[in-house]
Amino acid sequence: MRTLYVEGRGLLYRMPAGAKIAALMVFGVLLFLTREVPWLGLGLLLAGASYFGLGQRLRSAIAPLTFVLLTVTIVALFNLVFVSLDDALVTVLRLTALVFAAATVTATTPIGDFIAAITMAARPLESLGLVRADDIGLAVGLVIRFLPDIVSRYDALKLAHQARGLKSKPLTLLGPLIILTLRDADKVADAIDARGIRKR
Repeated sequence: MRTLYVEGRGLLYRMPAGAKIAALMVFGVLLFLTREVPWLGLGLLLAGASYFGLGQRLRSAIAPLTFVLLTVTIVALFNLVFVSLDDALVTVLRLTALVFAAATVTATTPIGDFIAAITMAARPLESLGLVRADDIGLAVGLVIRFLPDIVSRYDALKLAHQARGLKSKPLTLLGPLIILTLRDADKVADAIDARGIRKR
C-alpha cells in the first residue's frame, strides 16, 4: 500500500500536524503577497530543500508530484502565451514552491494525524451547522491516501498502451483513468457506508 508519508525522525516529523498545516497556509499567503522574483526564488529553495531533504531517492520524491508539476507547467505556458514572461516566471515560482511545501507536510505527517488536524479545524464550522467536521477530515485523508494509487494507475495505463503499440498521450489516458478512479471511489464509499463511518 503506497502512501505519501515518508518514514523519518527529523524536526518536521515531531511537529504537530496542525502546526504544519498552519505554517503551510502562512507560507502560501506570503508567496502570493509578493511578486519579487528573489523572494519567490528563496521560498522555492527553502520548500525544495525541505522536501528533498527527507531522504528519498530523487525518482521516488518526484513521482507523486508528476501530475501537479505538469499542471504547473501548463499554467505557466498559458501565462507565457497570453500574458508575459515575468508573469509566467512568478506563477512557476509561486506554485512550485507551494507544491513542494505541501508535499513536505504530507510526507512528514501520518494520515491519521492529518485527518485529526483537519477535523479539529473544521469543528467551528460544524458548530455553525455548515459542515460535518468528521466528513471533511475523512475526505481530505482519502484524497491524500489515494493520490499515489492514481499515479500508479496512470503508469499502468501508459504501459498498457505502449505494450499494444499505441501512443500514450496524456489526453488519451485521461478518460480511462477517470473511469477507473470513479469506480474505485464508489467501492470505497460503499465500504465506508457499510462500516457506518460517515454520519447521516
